Formats: sequence, structure tokens, C-alpha cells
Amino acid sequence: MKLEDFHSIKDLKGLKSSDLKLLAADIRKFLIHSISDTGGHLASNLGVVELTLALHTIFNTPHDKIVWDVGHQSYVHKILTGRKDCFDSLRQMDGLSGFPKINESPHDAFGTGHSSTAISAALGLAVARDLKKKPTNAHVIAVVGDGSMTGGLSFEGLNNAGRSNTNVLVILNDNQMSISKNVGALSRHLNEIRTASEYLGAKEGVHQVLDNLPILGSPISKGIKAAKGMIKHMVLPGVLFEEMGFKYIGPVNGHDIPALLHVLRGVRNIKGPVLLHVHTKKGKGYNIAERSPKSFHGVSTFCVHTGKPMASASKPSYTDVFSKYICRRAAADPRIVAVSAAMADGTGLAKFKERFSQRFFDVGIAESHAVLFAAGLAQGGMRPIVGVYSSFLQRAYDQIMHDVALQNLPVIFAIDHGGAVAGDGETHQGIYDLSFLSHIPNMTILAPSSGAELEAMFDFALKHDGPVAIRYPKDTAPEKMASPIVYGRSEIIIPSDDKKLAIVNIGAMMDTAAAVVDKLKENGHAPSLVNARFVKPLDMDLSAKLAEYAYVFTIEDGVRLGGYGTRLQDAIIAASRGKPPRFYPFAFPDAYLESGTRAQLFAKYKLDTDSIATKIDNIMKENNHGKSK
Repeated sequence: MKLEDFHSIKDLKGLKSSDLKLLAADIRKFLIHSISDTGGHLASNLGVVELTLALHTIFNTPHDKIVWDVGHQSYVHKILTGRKDCFDSLRQMDGLSGFPKINESPHDAFGTGHSSTAISAALGLAVARDLKKKPTNAHVIAVVGDGSMTGGLSFEGLNNAGRSNTNVLVILNDNQMSISKNVGALSRHLNEIRTASEYLGAKEGVHQVLDNLPILGSPISKGIKAAKGMIKHMVLPGVLFEEMGFKYIGPVNGHDIPALLHVLRGVRNIKGPVLLHVHTKKGKGYNIAERSPKSFHGVSTFCVHTGKPMASASKPSYTDVFSKYICRRAAADPRIVAVSAAMADGTGLAKFKERFSQRFFDVGIAESHAVLFAAGLAQGGMRPIVGVYSSFLQRAYDQIMHDVALQNLPVIFAIDHGGAVAGDGETHQGIYDLSFLSHIPNMTILAPSSGAELEAMFDFALKHDGPVAIRYPKDTAPEKMASPIVYGRSEIIIPSDDKKLAIVNIGAMMDTAAAVVDKLKENGHAPSLVNARFVKPLDMDLSAKLAEYAYVFTIEDGVRLGGYGTRLQDAIIAASRGKPPRFYPFAFPDAYLESGTRAQLFAKYKLDTDSIATKIDNIMKENNHGKSK
């Protein structure tokens, strides 16, 4: 079957394996060409084509529930469930999400985006199914990558699912063979008899008969169980899962459609929790991605023939600046260590890893552990820098609060992907960090407006006796000079003598703020421009000065609620001796931001230059301070 002839998952039913193989090849071509135009997660989706086809052949969504861990590997699932024709809108504004979304399709059983969540969510769906007055026969499946198994949340889910005796299937999509290897013919033979309903029924029947025999029956039954346990430990790779209460099946070749169909038919009838171990290859079918799966995990638009990006950044990003900086400083300071939660490339720590391998620690997808581990390093006399995306730092909130800040330990958080993030949508937006970090005692928070200022802020952080968070976007870093950082002090970029209008910028929107000032000048205004630098602590001297102005506006790439602007407003009101200035914070609303470029998101939420300048001008005119007055 060709993809052009495919219309719904009903078309899969009854297809021969040979037809499914042809469809798999066509889907791969479609993925490669489509993602080359939109960007997205390529290698992981190429690796699950056969697995997804087999799942939708054997199971029936949305009656049966499939939960995709992280969800970046759900593109084939989306194609098969009615979203092929709008796939060119993937990760675009008002388009198809790059992750499962429950309000996008009934086939998306649970919304995902962060790692290690699928097992717990699937268990919840399965238990909810069982608790209904009329339980259905719906199957619940969690598809989990081996990388996600490094997250503690996966093991919390396994621990509870294994003891639940609930019918739930966990498919371990092992695409790097990092958990166990195929142990040969004996393992395959055991898998065959363990998936056979006759064997499973006979096994339970034997133990029931023996347990009922007088005197010798129970000891014999226990002896068989003990012997079986010894054999499992010797020859079975999945004994860990068996001991947690799962029936372990595998490893299975995740690109062998007949084998997948056979084993899925078998496990479909097994009662209780089952873990099916499947081996796949990231980038399967696209040689360039197979050779470099990390490079093609998440890609921008690229040339299909060469694999090279269609456009490369001409100027260094904040991540690039950080990457060079930390290597330079670490060469002179042996106390500097770096910690990553499986994001060395994305956070700019890959070069540090190459140069200072003994001082680099990748803890896997375990942000909570990363932060607590860094706290221990700091207490031991090191200067740990935790490189992490803003949206993933949320997963370590308790450790920041309880283990780092409470003890005032000098852990530095290099928070990448802060503010609006292009493409990945709601689950990856970094607009909440300034709010959830600001109310933590002992926490110092800075946001640079240029590459040089980022370096100056890290210079400050390495000398500061306490936790410091430095937050910056996934964006180009302006090339501007930066003065030294003084604790809690802002910087007046453009002074104004009339004290009528002040604009205070925090972080990477300085270019927007400067452009707003230029537009306001064209309309006859004379605004001051301030670079706040510190989100926390607030510059109290600045607050006192701003209390004398008629109008104060703040601009930040974060959520308004609990953000820098609202906190500065409180400080200005407290510092005012008379009537406080009219105040307006430009920030994102209390919402989850959808997919789109940073420019598109700024425009939609009226945080672009024209929208901000127009709003300020209108406010001034409404209060008789416009150009015409």
C-alpha cells in the first residue's frame, strides 16, 4: 500500500506484512521530505515507523489508548490517525503540534512533551478504566524510550504498575541498546512460549494443582518457582522488570513487522502488567540520520540530499557564548564543574565535556537529581554549573527550593531556552521561570541583554556566595559591550531629565526596548531606558527614582503574573511619597503559548516593537501627555 492510498487506520486491518513494509517505506519518505521543510524531530520518528504501524494494526485507537512518552516520536501516529494532510503545518503557528495533544485528536490519549511521564499516565488511564461501573476491554499502552528510563518518574510508574496487577502494556523502545542486549536463541525461545496463552494458562494451573496437594505439593511449587527465578537471573535480560512485577517480553526487532505483529497479538492477551522490550534504530531508512542520530534528533529545515541545514546562524547565540565562556573559565578554575540532564548539546556543554571530561557529569533525564547532585558538589567545595532548559528546570523545583536555596549553596543555573521558544509549543515554553524562581529566598536571578553581559553575569555568579540563576533565550546574542555586574544594580542606558516616561527592560528584549524608544522619540516623547539586569534582588535605588516618574513601562520575555514587572511595580508603590506613576508591564498573559516563531509569538501577544510603542503612545495621549499636547 502507498501512503497516498491510505485514509484511516481502518485501512491497516487485514493488510499483509508485505503491504505494511511498502507503507513503512513510503511513510519514511514522507517524513524526511516533510520535516526538511518544517523542522522537527526526525531521527526518533524514523525509528518507530514499523512499531507504530504494528500498534495500530493490532490495537484500535481511540478505544485502545496509546501514551507516547515525551511524544516527539508520535509523528507516524499522527499521520496514521487523520493528520497527514495538515502535516505541512507541523510546529507552525496555528498548526499541528509536535507532540500529542488531547484537544488535537481523540487518538491522542494523553498530552505529553516532557520525559518519563507515560507509564504513570498509562497506569492512571488503566485504573480509571477498571474503576468504571462497566469496565471496558480497552488496552492501555505506554511507549517509552530507553532514554526516558533514566528518569526517576519512570521507575515510580513502574513500581506502582508492577504491584497493581492492572492490565497495562509498557513498550520499551530501546534505540541505543543501552539497557540489555539480545541473549540469543534461548531468549527468543523463552519469549515464544511466554507469549503463548497455552503456556501461561498451564503455568498457573500447575502451581494451583501443586499448592493443593497435601504435604509435598506446596514445597514442590515453591521449588519450581525458586528454580525458575535462578534461570531468569542467568539468561533473561529483563529480570529487573520481572522483579518489579512485570511479565518481561523481548528483546524484539522493532523493524521486523511480522515479528512485531506476532508478539503484539500475544501480549494483547496477557493479564497484568507487561513490559515489551523492542530494539529500534534512530534515523532508520535515512543514511545521513543513521550515521548521526543526535544531529537529527531535533532539526531545523534542511537539504534532504546533504542533510545540511538550509540556513545557518551568522551570529553566535547565547548558547554559543556560554559554551566558549565556561571552557575558558574552567581552564583557569579547577573548581568549576558542569552538570547536564541529558542535554549537553542543547545547553552548550558538549565542548566542556570534550575538554574537561572528569569535571562533566551527565546524569540522564533526571533534572531533580541533577540539581541535588550539584548541591552536594557545591557543599563539597566545587562551583557547579547546571546547564538546563527553562521548561525542564520546572521538574527540579523542590530541589532548588529545599536543597540549594535553603542552604544558600553556590550552585549556578545556566537556564537556556528562557522566554518564548520557537516550534515546540506549550510544553517547552520558558516564560514561567522568572515567576517561579523569584519568590525563593536566597535566589539571585539575572537576565543578560547581550553576549558580553552574559559573560559578565557568569563572572559575578562564580564569585557570589549563594545560588544564582542566569536566564537567556534560544536566540542570537547581540554584540554589545557590558560593564561589570554589581549586586542588585541596574543600568541606565538612556537618561531623561523630564522624568515623564521610563522604560525598563529585563533581559534579551533590549533590542525591542531600544527600538520602542526610537519610535517614541519620533512621536515627541523623551523616554529613559533602563537595563534591569537583576530580576532578583530588585534595584531599590532604581525603584525610588522611578517613583518620581509619571509613567513606567516594563518589557520582559516572561509571564506577567509574578514576573519582574509586577514585582517592580510593588517596589515603586512602596517607594512613592505621593501618587505613584502609572505603570504597565509588557509581558505574556497567564496562558500556555502555542507553537510559532519568537517573532510570531511576540506579535500575537502584542510584545513586538510596533505594538508596544503604539500602546505606550496611546496611554500617554489618553492622559494628555501625547505629542499633540
